[in-house]
Amino acid sequence: MFKSFFILILFSPIFTLSQVELNDSSMVRYIFNEALTNGECHQNLKELCKGVGHRISGSDASYKAIAWGQNVLKRYSLDSVYLQEILVPHWVRGRKERLDFSSKQIKLYQSKCLAYGGSVGTNGVLTGNIVEVKSWDELDELGENKIKGNFVFYNRPMNPTRLSTFHAYGGCVDQRYWGAVRASKLGAIGVLVRSMTLKQDLNPHTGSMTYEGADLKIPSVAISTVDAHNLSEQLKKDKETEAKMKLECKTLPDTVSYNVIAEIKGSEFPDKIIVVGGHLDSWDVGEGAHDDGAGIVQSIEVLKIFKNLGIQPKHTIRCILYMNEENGNRGGKTYAEMVKNKGEEHIFAIETDRGGFTPKGFTVDGTPEQLTSLQQFESLLEPYDLFFIKKGYGGVDIGPLKDGKICLVGLVPDSQRYFDFHHAPSDIFENVNKRELELGAASLASLIYLVDKHWD
Repeated sequence: MFKSFFILILFSPIFTLSQVELNDSSMVRYIFNEALTNGECHQNLKELCKGVGHRISGSDASYKAIAWGQNVLKRYSLDSVYLQEILVPHWVRGRKERLDFSSKQIKLYQSKCLAYGGSVGTNGVLTGNIVEVKSWDELDELGENKIKGNFVFYNRPMNPTRLSTFHAYGGCVDQRYWGAVRASKLGAIGVLVRSMTLKQDLNPHTGSMTYEGADLKIPSVAISTVDAHNLSEQLKKDKETEAKMKLECKTLPDTVSYNVIAEIKGSEFPDKIIVVGGHLDSWDVGEGAHDDGAGIVQSIEVLKIFKNLGIQPKHTIRCILYMNEENGNRGGKTYAEMVKNKGEEHIFAIETDRGGFTPKGFTVDGTPEQLTSLQQFESLLEPYDLFFIKKGYGGVDIGPLKDGKICLVGLVPDSQRYFDFHHAPSDIFENVNKRELELGAASLASLIYLVDKHWD
């Protein structure tokens, strides 16, 4: 009898889910059906990528993205949609980026390069020889005698034997972030860094860097993996290979920006909040499709699914489109400050910022009891190829909410292709698969539904 009634509500416009009690297994199936047949996240991603494009904090495009996010959320007749003011850094790349190599063997090799976010410019053309290093120990062993007056070329690749590409990324991203500081202390005039990707191509990958602790700010750029290989081979032939660098990037004063926030009020515990979100900003190359346009549209889709299915949550479900994850995390930090100042109670926060690929499971940053509680849902999610709920990382934007009470969770998609596109010109809409994107949205909505129903 239940099966017959369930079929009736699937195809009859008369009934809504709020009018009938469904078991958890049926509800999760219904959520996936909705995402895969009536989902709008792929079309929304196209609007964001093609209508707005890349959107670094403080840029004109970032404000266009804020307006876009606000308008999309208002389409779905949510209980509230509003902006939260934040103060963000404003770094601009400038029009000119060029890095050439030359030696007795080659007259000119023009590389593909991207300045790292926050880098200073060169104030004209900067010229010097290149010293290659693959570890901090090697840099320190060379010392000021070998480094002073030269460019440092960090050429430590991502480890291909690490099955999780995020672990491989973690094993080499320190040279991007701290490279300029470490090299400047030894008198280097600039830094070149092999891009953080396992793919061999001509796409340089930008990202954040710091000058914290540096006495002198020196320019820092990414070069593609192909260029890194070619430069390394050239240095084996001629250690007197010279680089000429020209960058026009600069940092402007901080400027006002906004997080975009929307919510469905809880019916029983409106003052207890469940958060879902991603970051609206992106680097100023490509279209920010996987990083993190995918997470943005998946988070929006969660609220749309709840509304379309007539699910009235017990707790307030709040969607946050964070600004400034890439070069400051001001959105996440300012939101957490607001939560603390208002005394709001957040019980659960989930972030999607690892690309729009096939979802595999969830990682949990919470108490052992919270992890055990979430793992009770594994049997409900396993039929959708969500194979694990395990201890791990939540996310950058939700990280500042951590207080020993809230449970922080990250959606984990398949990671093998993510760093093909991460922070690169190739991170465009066409490289996001519609079905994989929709499966991610359904996975988020399903876990949030289960947490909302079974947690007080």
